[in-house]
Order: sequence, then C-alpha cells, then structure tokens
Amino acid sequence: MNATMLTDGFRLNAVANTTLKMAARFWFVVAVFGQLAFAFYVAAFYGGSVAHGDWLAWNKVLPHGYVEGHTMGNIAIAVHLLLAFIITVGGPLQLIPQVRAHYPVFHRWNGRVYLLTALIMSTTGLYLVLSGRTQVGDTSQHIAVCINAILIMLCAGMALRYALARDFKTHRRWALRLFLVVSGVWFFRVGLMLSFVIFQRPFGFDPKTFVGPFLTLLGFAQYLLPLAVLEIYLRTQDRAGAPGRLAMATGLLVLTIAMGIGIFAAIMGMWLPRI
Repeated sequence: MNATMLTDGFRLNAVANTTLKMAARFWFVVAVFGQLAFAFYVAAFYGGSVAHGDWLAWNKVLPHGYVEGHTMGNIAIAVHLLLAFIITVGGPLQLIPQVRAHYPVFHRWNGRVYLLTALIMSTTGLYLVLSGRTQVGDTSQHIAVCINAILIMLCAGMALRYALARDFKTHRRWALRLFLVVSGVWFFRVGLMLSFVIFQRPFGFDPKTFVGPFLTLLGFAQYLLPLAVLEIYLRTQDRAGAPGRLAMATGLLVLTIAMGIGIFAAIMGMWLPRI
C-alpha cells in the first residue's frame, strides 16, 4: 500500500511539473508572438513614416510625437521608439534555453545590448515625462511611468550583477523580471484592448482626455501584476507540492488566454489598421 501511494505521488509530481512547464512555455510563446506583432507595427508605422518623410504622422498616435523646432524632444522620442523595436525583438531571444545553450557568445552580446538598451530606454522615458513632453494622461499615469523606468534600471543592474558573479540561477530570475518591466508598455496596450473586448466600450476613463481610474490602475498594473505572477510562479517552482503546481499551471493558462484575447484585439483594432 505504501509503495503504491509512493508511486502515485511520484506520478502526480511528474504530471504537475510537466503541466507547469507546459503552461509557462505556452505563456511565453503567446507573449513572444504578441511582442513581435508590436515590434512589426512600430517598424512599419513609425519607420515607414520616416522613410516617406512624413514625421507628422507620428502625431496621429502620439500627441506631440513630433514638434517642429523641438530637436532634443524629437530625438528622444525617435531613440525611444527605435530602442523599443530592438528590445522587443532581442528580449525573448535571451530567455530561450536553446539559444543560451548552443549560442553562448550571441547570448552574452545580445544580453549586453539588451541591458544597455533597457537603460537608455528608461532614461529617455524619464526625460520625456519629466520634461513635460509626454502630454497623455494625468499625474498618476506619469508617476506610474517613472516607477516603471526606475524598476527597469533596478532589474537591469541586478541582472548584470549576478551575471558577473556567475550566479546564473539568480541572474535568470532578474532577467525575467527585467523582461516583464521592459514589456510594461506592451502589457498596457494588451490590457486596454482586453477591456474593450470585455466591456465593448471605454471603461473607467474618458477616451478624449485619456484620464480615468481604470487607466491609473492599468498604469501600475502593467508591471506590478506580471511581477507578482512571476514571483508566485518562482515560489511555486521552488516550494509547492503537486496541487500547488497544478493550481499555478491553471492560473497561467487562464492568464495566457486573456492575454491572447488582448493581443488579438490590439492587432486587429490598434496596430494593423495603422500599417
């Protein structure tokens, strides 16, 4: 009887481990697809506008995206957009185990570029907010953006610290946190479009002023919620038994489906029409 129970326990643990790994991979695949779609949109819309010399087209999406005579602000936005494309493409490559294992030199150099890009992006983002160039939203949303930028700097610094110390397990965890906080702008758009699918209208904010309690909440949730889910996932990996791992896998599956709906809505309603 004890041997049978022990065997059943091992089987349940194996099933729970496999299910959790599959749920995490499913989330990653869906997220990467959505981020590549966003990167393609950034390149096609903003890059296409520059190629045609139509810089003012940026203002259709970004209020005051391009302002005649404001050289520093225009450069900051252009750099920010370019780096957004680079980091959205390069980030997922850092997290693929096969790339790390088979192409270690590429992994190291891509990681250096990724860290540098993240630091420059967060710095230009802070500049755009603190200089008053970013006019969308209210003070609460601007505070959320500033906190996001600070978190990017913190996670980048910690990821670099543990990489240099060759503590690769801790480095990987900080790299995951960095990936999530860098993706905050993307999570914001996905969450916003998911709300349109659910409520079939703007919910909790004025679409003309882009101000309201829902956008304030989303401004902080765009990085705090993914970070919270990651911490629960990591602790579940380390300590939870089979029931806890199965529960985490179920939660990840639900979140991935919701994220996928938001991605599809963003592609069809926000990105594709502008290309």
